[in-house]
Amino acid sequence: MADEQQFREFVERQWAVLLRTAYLLTGDRGHAEDLVQAALEKTHRKWGRVSRMDSPVAYVRKAMVNTAVSWRRRRRVSEVPLLAGDAPVGDPYGPLDQRREVIAALRSLPPRMRAVLVLRYFADLSEAETAAALGCSVGSVKSQASRGLDRLRAVLGPAKERENA
Repeated sequence: MADEQQFREFVERQWAVLLRTAYLLTGDRGHAEDLVQAALEKTHRKWGRVSRMDSPVAYVRKAMVNTAVSWRRRRRVSEVPLLAGDAPVGDPYGPLDQRREVIAALRSLPPRMRAVLVLRYFADLSEAETAAALGCSVGSVKSQASRGLDRLRAVLGPAKERENA
């Protein structure tokens, strides 16, 4: 019973952070909520072991990334642009004018590359933590991050130049 209460408290503390990460991984609030639920379901089954880990939230993040990549492989549906009604998940940094453009650009990246950028720069994990979450090498994180940032700059750069003109 204590494990149930501990898990419930963990979910209450981490829900917003996990949902924000899931939103950046999926680009859709509904899919983000489903992703967090799926990852928490997997975590709940192993909570006795997970709760003793140094960072249970890292375990949930890894489950989210793996699940998101798995879902994407299964669906292989073309990307759907964000609709005006797709409200962003709570953002501690305030509203950003280019949010939709950034989300759309993130969604255009391959799932693994998107996961690297989301974990590294939006979840603020170190290169080593990102590598551990994704089960890859630090070198892979560095190269995926570099390529991903280059792709984002290519997509988002012209809009920035038009604004400054």
